[in-house]
Amino acid sequence: MTRTAERRDRLRATTAEAGLDAVLVTNLLNVRYLTGFTGSNGALLLRADGDDVFGLDGRYTTQAGVQVPDLELLVDRATVSALAARAAHLSTGRLGFESHDVTVDGLHGLERVLADAADGGSVPELASIRRAVEALRAVKDDGEVEALRRACAVADRALAELAADGALRPGRTELEVGRELDARMLTLGAEAPSFETIVATGANSAIPHHRPDATVLRDGDFLKLDFGATVEGYHSDMTRTVVLGHAAEWQHEVYALVAASQAAGRAALAVGAEVTAVDAASRDVIVAAGHGDHFPHGLGHGVGLEIHEAPGISALGAGRLAAGMAVTVEPGVYLPGHGGVRIEDTLIITDGEPELLTLTSKELLVL
Repeated sequence: MTRTAERRDRLRATTAEAGLDAVLVTNLLNVRYLTGFTGSNGALLLRADGDDVFGLDGRYTTQAGVQVPDLELLVDRATVSALAARAAHLSTGRLGFESHDVTVDGLHGLERVLADAADGGSVPELASIRRAVEALRAVKDDGEVEALRRACAVADRALAELAADGALRPGRTELEVGRELDARMLTLGAEAPSFETIVATGANSAIPHHRPDATVLRDGDFLKLDFGATVEGYHSDMTRTVVLGHAAEWQHEVYALVAASQAAGRAALAVGAEVTAVDAASRDVIVAAGHGDHFPHGLGHGVGLEIHEAPGISALGAGRLAAGMAVTVEPGVYLPGHGGVRIEDTLIITDGEPELLTLTSKELLVL
C-alpha cells in the first residue's frame, strides 16, 4: 500500500467515526498529502467504501496518471462541482467538506449542485470535517521527515557558504543579503525559499517580521536572518542572529538570555508535553529577566507542507506533542530602537530526545 493510500485510510477511519459516508477534500495541500498530486486544480472524493475518486481538469490528465495512478479519475473543469454531483448520484447520506477552505459562496454552490444532482431524491447532508486532514499531517512519516532533513540541510549549507564568502559584511544592504541567500538555496537544490527571507540589521532586528529593505549593514549591529528552504514541498525554518564587527556588552547579555530561553524550550519538548507548558518553560526564562514584554509571539509552530501548521506552541495553544511532529522553537527578545535576537531551530519529536534538524551553530558569531 502506498503512503498516500495509508493516509486516505486513516482519514476514512476518522470520518467514519463522525458518521460520514464520504468526504470532499478541496484544500490543495491536503489533496497533495492524500494523493500525491501537485497541480493547481484537483479535489478528492473519499468514500467510506474505499472507492475514492480524484477530480481534475484536462490540463492535468497526464500528470495525474503518473502521480495518482491508484484512483479513478474524473476529468471536469468544474472539479469540485463534478465530484459533489458524483456524491449525490451515489446517494451519499452525509458528505463531509473542509469548511476552512470552502467560501460561503462555495458552500451555497455545493448545496445547489447536490440538490440538482439528487433530482428530487435524497440530498446529501453537508457536515464540516474541520481540520481533520491537518490533524493527520501534524505527525510526519519517515519520508516526510527525510524531506525536512534535506530542506534544513540546504538552509544550513547556504548560510555557511554566505558567511564563508564574506557576504555578511558592513556596506551591503538587507535586500542584497536576502537575495543572495535565496539564490544559494536554489542552487543547492531548494524548489523555493520557504517564505520571504527575513534579513534585519540594527534597529530593524527588533522588528520580529521585518521585510528586508535598503538598510545598510553596519559595524556593531545585530544581523538577524530568518529563512528556510523548500524540498519536495516540505519547508525548513531557522533563525540565527550574529553581530557585525564588535559585540557590545548589552548584545552579549541579550543573546545569552535568548539562548538560555531557547535551550529551556528545547529541553521541554517531549511526547505528551502540553504545548502551553513548552511555551512557558522558554518564556519564563525571559520573563524572569524582566523582558517578558519584549517577547511578543508564540514559541513555535509545526512545519511541513506549510511553513506554519499544527501544532501551535504558545500560551494560547492547545493539545500535546506526539512522536513524529516537526516543530520550531524560536524565542526572541526585541528592544525597539536598539536591536533584537531570535534563535530558532526545527526539530522532530521522538520517544527520546528530539532530533535537531537545523545544525548551524548557535554560538554568538561576531563577523
